[in-house]
Amino acid sequence: MKYYFIAGEASGDLHAANCMRELLLQDKQAEFAFTGGDLMQEVSKVKADIHIQQMAFMGFVDVLKNIGTIQKNFKIVKEAILKFKPDLLVLVDYPGFNLRMAKWAHEQGIKVDYYISPTVWAWKENRIEIIKKFVHNMFVILPFEEAFYAKHNHKVHFVGHPLIDAIAQKQKNFISKEDFILQNHLSHKPIIAVLPGSRVQEIERMLDSMVKVIPHFKSHQFIFAGSNHLPSHYYEKLKQKNIAVVFNQTYELMAYAHAGIIKSGTSTLESALFNLPQVVCYKGGNLSFEIGKRLVNVKYIGLPNLIMDKSVVKELVQYDFTVENIKTELSELINNEAYRNRILSDYKTLHTMLGGKGASHRLAEYLCLDAQAVK
Repeated sequence: MKYYFIAGEASGDLHAANCMRELLLQDKQAEFAFTGGDLMQEVSKVKADIHIQQMAFMGFVDVLKNIGTIQKNFKIVKEAILKFKPDLLVLVDYPGFNLRMAKWAHEQGIKVDYYISPTVWAWKENRIEIIKKFVHNMFVILPFEEAFYAKHNHKVHFVGHPLIDAIAQKQKNFISKEDFILQNHLSHKPIIAVLPGSRVQEIERMLDSMVKVIPHFKSHQFIFAGSNHLPSHYYEKLKQKNIAVVFNQTYELMAYAHAGIIKSGTSTLESALFNLPQVVCYKGGNLSFEIGKRLVNVKYIGLPNLIMDKSVVKELVQYDFTVENIKTELSELINNEAYRNRILSDYKTLHTMLGGKGASHRLAEYLCLDAQAVK
C-alpha cells in the first residue's frame, strides 16, 4: 500500500519514522512519500518532498512573517500527493498546516488518518468539528484525550505514547556514562543538561539567560544539547566560553544528568521518562504570548504537568523566565532531596499512565487496515 506522511517538526519526524518502521514490518509492499526530516528519510530511503527545516515556524508573528513560504509549501505538498496517489494520507501533529490539508485531501477523495491530536483541549475547540468531518481516524497519545473527545461525541483511539518505544530503542545503543564523558571531553562533575530548543526563535530568546546561570553552580558542569537543524554559529559562542555542546546524544545527556533546564515541548516529557528532575522554560515573542494567553485554556505548558493535571515540575513562562528564577529552582532540584524524590515518584506514575510499550506497533496495525479497506 502507498502511504503519504506529513510531519512538520522534529518530534513529528521521530514519531512518523518509528511508525514507518513498523509499517514496513507489517506491510511488505509499503511505499512512502512524505514531508519530514532525516529520520523519515533514513527509514524510508526516500527524500522528503519538503524538509522540516522549511516548515517549522513558532508563534503567531513568526507564522505571519512566513505566510508566503507556508502557502508555497501547501502547494508543493498538494501536487506531490496527487502525483503519488496514496492509499492513505497520514497527518502527524502540525495542526495549522495539517488540518487544512485534511480538508483538501477529503475533497479529493483521499482517506485521511491523523496521528497526535491537535491540542483541541487547550484552544480552538471548534477544530473538533473539522476533525469529525474530514479525518477518518484520529490516533491520540495522551491518556486524557480519549475522554475529552468522547465528551464531544467523537471516538478516537488512544495508542499510547510513542516516546516510550523511541527511548527504549535508543537506549539499546547507548554508550556508557564514562564513554560519554570521555568522548565529549567532559569532567566528572555532576551534569546539568540544558536543552534550549531546536528553533531559531527559542535559541535567540532563551540561550543567553540559560548561560548566565552557569557561574552560580561551580560544582556542576553544564552540557548543552545542540540541534542539527540550526546553523552551527549559534553554538560557537558557547564553545568560545568553554561550554560543552553535544550533538545527536540528547538522550544520553538526559540519562546521565543530575538535573535539567528544559525548554517547553516534547523534551519535557522525554526528561520525565529519563527520571530527570527539571525546570521547564518558555519564552516567546511578547505579542505572540499576549495573544496566546488569551486564547489558550490550560493550567500548564509542561507535558508532565499537563498529563498529570498537577504541578509535577516548575514552569518558568515568559516574564517568569529570568536568570534568578532559573537559579532558584535549579538549586532546589540539586540540593533538596525530598523535593527530588517527590518529582521522581510522580514520574513513576506518569510512566504508567502513558500506556506502556508498543504505541508505534499499534498505530501501524490501524493504518494498515485503513489503507487496505475499501473507501
